[in-house]
Amino acid sequence: MSEPVIRVENLRKSYGTVAALRGVSFEVQAGEVFGLLGPNGAGKTSTIEILEGLRTPDAGVATVAGLDPQTAGLEFKQEVGAVLQSTSLPDKLRVSEALALFTGFYRRRADPELLLRRFQLEEKRQAFYSQLSGGQKQRLALALALVNNPTVLFLDEPTAGLDPQVRREIYDIIEELKQEKKTILLTTHYIEEAERLCDRVAIVDSGKIIAQGTPRELKHRSAGTTRIEVRLAKQVSDGILNGLEGVSDSREFEGVYVLHSTRPPQTIVALVKLLEAENNELQSLEMFSPSLEDVFLELTGRRLRE
Repeated sequence: MSEPVIRVENLRKSYGTVAALRGVSFEVQAGEVFGLLGPNGAGKTSTIEILEGLRTPDAGVATVAGLDPQTAGLEFKQEVGAVLQSTSLPDKLRVSEALALFTGFYRRRADPELLLRRFQLEEKRQAFYSQLSGGQKQRLALALALVNNPTVLFLDEPTAGLDPQVRREIYDIIEELKQEKKTILLTTHYIEEAERLCDRVAIVDSGKIIAQGTPRELKHRSAGTTRIEVRLAKQVSDGILNGLEGVSDSREFEGVYVLHSTRPPQTIVALVKLLEAENNELQSLEMFSPSLEDVFLELTGRRLRE
């Protein structure tokens, strides 16, 4: 295998007494979309900001395109593009002016007209930044990240706060970049985003990587189980659902009981019998195939987006 484009070894970072990163290690190969998946506060943004050269690690090694983000200076900036968690431009800056400005920062330059067309901003070329919708601002941020045709593209929560339709539009753009074999590191707390876009995923929690692999490999941890989520009219005793036939694990989250079962039909029959015996009622029941949510739940005992 060739030298990785991104290499992270035992990365550590603390803010006062809070340890944000506690020995994070992973590699990203050329042309790969690699995702850091975890809840808010897990350490995803600290990791990506160190790789972007925006933060200095306390310890560990981080290289991007063979360069040290902390010491490579202008040479490093020529090789990377980034969409930060929050992008803000002057309100009276026009879309075409923003592209012209950013293009001037680099030796290797994409055609601004092609970027306007690609990101469906042609009709907005003369619009002020303040006049753009949230989705248009995010498309502009992606266009600005690509003005130098970067070797590596960093996307920090690229669809956070966007409505579902705009989120799907951004997914389509990232999938196009994926087809072009662009090396991308993205952070997300959306399960569907990681499963749809990423070749490999590292699940991050409390500053550590707790699992790593392809979405298929990670979901294989829950192979043979089905997630059953139920709402009941009355609470049940702690642990009583663990005794149902086929149940390997059960937990309660804000009134929803989450069961993992190897034999869903038998589990449901046993659940109905239990509720009848306890004079309880089933208000709702949903069944799900294994997902990265289940992997996180099994490893941490918590839901990814609590």
